Amino acid sequence: MRALAAMASVLLLSISAQTGAQTLRIGIGSDPNVLDPAVSGSFVERVVFSALCDKLIDTGPDLAYRPELATRWAWAPDGLSLTLTLRDDARFHDGTPLDAEAVRVNLERYRTARESRRRSELAQISAIEAPDPRTVVIRLSEPFAPLLSVLADRGGMIMSPTALARLGERIRDEPVCSGPFRLTRRVPQDRIEMERFPGHWNAANIHVERLVFLPIPDNTVRLLNLRAGKLDIIERLSPSDVADARRDRRLRVVEATALAYQTMSINTAAGALRDPLVREALERSIDRAVINQVALEGLLVPSNQPEAPGTAYHFADLVPPPRDPARASALLRQAGHERFAFTLKVPNSPVESQVAQIIQAMAAEGGFDVRIEVLEASAMVAATQRGDYDAAIAIWSGRPDPHGNVAIWLASDGFLNWGRYANPVVDTAFAAGRRSTDTAERQAHYHRAAQAWMADRPHLFLYHHRWFWGLRAGVVGFEPNPDGIIRFAGIRAP
Repeated sequence: MRALAAMASVLLLSISAQTGAQTLRIGIGSDPNVLDPAVSGSFVERVVFSALCDKLIDTGPDLAYRPELATRWAWAPDGLSLTLTLRDDARFHDGTPLDAEAVRVNLERYRTARESRRRSELAQISAIEAPDPRTVVIRLSEPFAPLLSVLADRGGMIMSPTALARLGERIRDEPVCSGPFRLTRRVPQDRIEMERFPGHWNAANIHVERLVFLPIPDNTVRLLNLRAGKLDIIERLSPSDVADARRDRRLRVVEATALAYQTMSINTAAGALRDPLVREALERSIDRAVINQVALEGLLVPSNQPEAPGTAYHFADLVPPPRDPARASALLRQAGHERFAFTLKVPNSPVESQVAQIIQAMAAEGGFDVRIEVLEASAMVAATQRGDYDAAIAIWSGRPDPHGNVAIWLASDGFLNWGRYANPVVDTAFAAGRRSTDTAERQAHYHRAAQAWMADRPHLFLYHHRWFWGLRAGVVGFEPNPDGIIRFAGIRAP
């Protein structure tokens, strides 16, 4: 505790010495790796991008798409093209006009550049046209309804083509976008500083002059700084701290059910859990509600699906089987095992480790001997990507379109299909779901897919997160969003 207090004191001094009036100070959970949407792969980078880089489309708290750089959009009747109309009052931080050609340059980079991690997200694009300065036509090789979701994320963030031509891949160090704030200074592992961009199209609704993002990985230290008045907002308040923070009159806790969820990926191709009877026994030995109550203060949302309850693609009729250790043991015996051992890989996080321990204890009553292996994030990713695992607990930050929440894991060509799961019924349903823009039709396809993959159990989805933000009492205008991203329009500092 003495070391923790000393670390907090150093952070308090560092923060207070370099901030002033009209500054919003935000404690984030880690330091962004890169500030280039083409290369970005972490959630915290999306939080920073919200201030720095406007997107073509945004999503509201109801997950409906709403205008940002594009004021309207329309699908062609055959679904093979999407036409965007751009606003005429947007510009980049370096003064370059934000027009259709700038959008075309960015989308071409995202879908073709060697360094781009967006290529798979935009694989259905066959051509991008800019027939006039305000119109962008995106042509597709096949109908692809999830494109709107991609354009509402990093794949729709537009950078200055002038800066891209000048800097190339070094744009990650000097990002030039069109967001409400522009980068002024970055000290790796310490801070990211931005100033209000007066030329922004929505500048009238930006009420602070400066932003300072401070990476503070320790949840307790972030909360200590907030309580001391040295931070104005902290993201991802730990569930164990929520009750205490709610009692503090100096603070305000804002929350929203998250798109993000926790899942247990199972290696169906080469792991110990290849037998579907064994996977069924494992699910019958656990209780998601118990995990929530014991490890998560009862604050999160138990769920057996990648879509949160109450949203358009969550299917209330597809409920998880009740916990039944006796049935689990019987299924194991049917599969030829009196007891069954496997290894569960877990990220090096106190919460995930506790979740794994609860699963271990419950599964033991169903006949399982679970060995928990705790790994650093990079080692965990490397192991799962090469298929070196039986089961692994993982988080996904979530997307507003179901394609980005489930097909990534369970389509045979999904880029996160670590366990090499393949089911033609599931693939066919996913393909039909992404080709349609009609919600009811898409629901039918994703429901059919869910019935099939729930029977196969390549994943055991465990719970949806809730976002908890801690705010100083004087911060107003904050609008919570299920994607966990802070929108800065309307926010006023104390």
